[in-house]
Amino acid sequence: MAEILAPGEAMERALALLEGGDVVAIPTETVYGLAGDATNGVGVARIFEVKGRPRFNPLIAHVADLAMAERIALFDPLSKRLAQTFWPGPLTLVLPQRPGNGIHPLVTAGLDTIALRMPKGFGGELIARLGRPLAAPSANSSGKISPTTAEAVAADIGSKIRLVVDGGPTSVGLESTIVKVEDGKLRLLRPGGVAAEEIEAAADVRLSRGAAGIEAPGMLASHYAPGAAVRVNAAKVAKGEALLAFGPRRAEGWQGAVALRNLSEAGDLREAAANLFAHMQDLDRSGARTIAVEPIPFDGLGEAINDRLSRAAAPRDQSAPRDQSAPRDKID
Repeated sequence: MAEILAPGEAMERALALLEGGDVVAIPTETVYGLAGDATNGVGVARIFEVKGRPRFNPLIAHVADLAMAERIALFDPLSKRLAQTFWPGPLTLVLPQRPGNGIHPLVTAGLDTIALRMPKGFGGELIARLGRPLAAPSANSSGKISPTTAEAVAADIGSKIRLVVDGGPTSVGLESTIVKVEDGKLRLLRPGGVAAEEIEAAADVRLSRGAAGIEAPGMLASHYAPGAAVRVNAAKVAKGEALLAFGPRRAEGWQGAVALRNLSEAGDLREAAANLFAHMQDLDRSGARTIAVEPIPFDGLGEAINDRLSRAAAPRDQSAPRDQSAPRDKID
């Protein structure tokens, strides 16, 4: 079983494991990540092995600073402005790879682009000490609920890894937003911890939506899924269902729910995002065969919350990306 250490005790142990081609579960502001040296094929392969992740699904490479990022990828002026505005933080940029950047091909799944992010806290410090970028998808079995605590990591993949760094509950609770700049235009590939409206304000460019195939991590149609089935936009709770609630008003029949968790009694979307995965895990442990989810607005971080819920509700054999150009009020 994995050793669980606080950040102050874990640094040297984490560096030794990464240098040896192994992986480490680390806290970030978004969710816990399963980190391996992005330049080491053995370490990257361990990520796919531990997660059971399809090899065609690329990984985000995490950097310590903008200088490291510019050694890996080619920045256009708009992408650089976004990096300077939102890094470190929950924004991932998809950029053309710089030739000879040393990133192992498994990280990019054969694409000529690479997804880059600069994390806050322990992750950024670890990368700076290592001196090389870390590939770090969420620290969970592929397709399952992303972990927001060290305990959730240990319960899922703790038997497969040697170290979990316990930084407490994550502050954002959702994976990063992923965007791509093309010819001065900005495209949203995955909504996440930075709201689309914030990015548009910083870029002074409207975000378009939609993807042609898998262009970045987190784009599989079925993803972030609990063991129970998920039913979104529920106006009524059926017998035997658990209820994932939002706001002060309840769906019809809520009193009969097997279990109930409210993402935010006050209807606060930031609080809801931070609670999403932990509450889904709680309801999954209730024994209910289905989790009914009350409607959640699409503004701000609501877009990212609804994205995760729709992927959790998708048929579990879907491996194609979801069409993000579909009407946003038709997500169920």
